[in-house]
Amino acid sequence: MSRQESELVVARNRRARHQYHLEDGWEAGIVLVGPEVKALRAGRASLVDGFADVEHGEIWLHQVHIPQHTQATWTNVASRRKRKLLMHRSEIDKIQRRVEERGLTIVPLSLYFKDGRAKVEIALARGKKTWDKRHALAERQAVREIEQAVGRRLKGMRD
Repeated sequence: MSRQESELVVARNRRARHQYHLEDGWEAGIVLVGPEVKALRAGRASLVDGFADVEHGEIWLHQVHIPQHTQATWTNVASRRKRKLLMHRSEIDKIQRRVEERGLTIVPLSLYFKDGRAKVEIALARGKKTWDKRHALAERQAVREIEQAVGRRLKGMRD
């Protein structure tokens, strides 16, 4: 089975790459209840305001929106509740040390299914300043213009 077939991406946090300088990343399992899994399989989730925090040696995911499943009855839970992430103790300790020492934050980048299990990709991040964001946009625009100019040259068109 190829990687594409085994991974079904439910949600991506595209804003995180714009707002933060991303450092190391990890894959973590996520503890969910039945209706949440069904809502994720339907492709309904949002990572926009999400962040993770280490509390008492465990890592928790906060403010990730997984809406209530419409077919579920009394088993529904709050859509923005905190959810436990499953990681090795050594990884959690490493993350906690870096967050405390360097003042980094933990942001979720994507939520997906891998071999039938819900996973979340998290990364250590440092917030970008406004000028960093403008610089990144200008850099991307310059690269895009260069690629377009090279394409026009290869086609024999004038600038």
